[in-house]
Amino acid sequence: MLRLLTATAALLLLLLPLAAGQRFRGFSYLLDCGAETATDSRGLRWDPDGPYISAGSPRELPLQGLLDRTLATLRDFPNRSGAKYCYEFPVDPNRRYILRPTFFYGTSSPPPPVFDLIVDGTFWTAVDTADDRLAGSASHYEAVFPAGGRSMSFCLGANPNYTESGPFINALQVIQLDDPVYNATDFRSSAMGLIARTKFGSTGEVERYPDDSFDRHWQTFPDSKHAVSSTHNVTSGDFWNLPPPDVFNTALVAEQNAPLVLQWPPIPLQNDSYYVALYFADTLDDSSRTFDVNINDYRFYENLTVTSAGHSVFATQWILSGLTRVILTSKSGLPPLINAGEVFGLFPIGRLTITRDALALESVKRSLQNIPDDWIGDPCMPHGYAWTGVTCHEGLNIRVISLNFSSMGISGSISPDIANLTALTDLSFANNSLSGPIPDLIKLGKLQRLHLHDNKLNGTILQTLGRIQTLRELFLQGNNMTGAVPQNLLNNKGLTSQFLPGNNFFPRPPR
Repeated sequence: MLRLLTATAALLLLLLPLAAGQRFRGFSYLLDCGAETATDSRGLRWDPDGPYISAGSPRELPLQGLLDRTLATLRDFPNRSGAKYCYEFPVDPNRRYILRPTFFYGTSSPPPPVFDLIVDGTFWTAVDTADDRLAGSASHYEAVFPAGGRSMSFCLGANPNYTESGPFINALQVIQLDDPVYNATDFRSSAMGLIARTKFGSTGEVERYPDDSFDRHWQTFPDSKHAVSSTHNVTSGDFWNLPPPDVFNTALVAEQNAPLVLQWPPIPLQNDSYYVALYFADTLDDSSRTFDVNINDYRFYENLTVTSAGHSVFATQWILSGLTRVILTSKSGLPPLINAGEVFGLFPIGRLTITRDALALESVKRSLQNIPDDWIGDPCMPHGYAWTGVTCHEGLNIRVISLNFSSMGISGSISPDIANLTALTDLSFANNSLSGPIPDLIKLGKLQRLHLHDNKLNGTILQTLGRIQTLRELFLQGNNMTGAVPQNLLNNKGLTSQFLPGNNFFPRPPR
């Protein structure tokens, strides 16, 4: 059991008030996936997702009377094994973000697909909506990720080990958090996936925007035996994580001279580290009570004194396993109580392709047209989700070692920045419609095979190509190149090469 933190009345930055129809602060996005026009739901504007993704097909669901209008459309993606389909957003590189995708496949057959969620190069979780679909409800997933740069990618991965259908999505929220929210987690190494967020003693609707400034969903936890309501105002800005004030207006209170025992979260958990935050406020004005907080027979906090001003305690890494019991035991005259709680699973931030290679591939991509629709997000990661045609080596650094873009219908030109992929051993653009010259590839000191045949390339062959000592195959036939083939290529006995037919070299090289 590691570090435990407590908060009472720290001065924290607050979100500016949000009026109906206004957007969230900073780089925040609410996308109605598959929609053609903006929609309004609960005073929030949801924009079409088209500007943020190039893949997939929009589809309307043949359902009437949906309470949430963002569920009426979705975006379907092909079931191409190992392909990831990514939304990409500008973000503030110094901030953390809540990502909340929503999935609702409708009630008709076939059964909904199962697929992976990926953020930048990190595998998040597998999406399985079957149980929620049987209940006629949507599936919501939520995680908190740090921005890894000035853009963030959210991807849906087609995993052939799950089902035979491609991914889909109905809605996506990407909401920028204020600095105090979940700031105790080391986001350099971990992200947080929501397990439970609960408003204890509540029997009403789920608490969310506008009560929660980040549209976090606080689920109800009815218990008629222990539920108590209050009306005094708690200043939630005095708390880390900025919980909405209304979560302090209901509570579960133990009976006199008895502990309060909760099975929460309501699902069994894998043996692992979790982020646990608990929120308390005395339901009586100008009152206080003291109690111990135990989780699964381990002391979480001792002699916690709670007043009507409220209090929170949290642990950034707390070991949980199986079904979890929260036990509150009185140490004063008044019985213990609890108002709200959050539990997140922690999972490691994935490794990324080395920056040099990622930037080089972005430049290569910009010089081409008709590229595959999964060329977005990290080029190599997570494992099994490299861009189509890209092969990587996951060593000390994650490097691109092979590009096989043959017969993809690609046009455009070869960017000179391709020479920055210095770990390349194989490069093929064969049988496409590329034009322009072959750039200087002298920096590709490990290149063994270069296949550029059957394109529309022109210009001359640079002498530097023959100085790549590792080169063993060179196929350039079927282009519009001119000039002389360098002698260091023609005299290389260890090189298998073909320059004809289809070029205008002079003098004419041997076949």
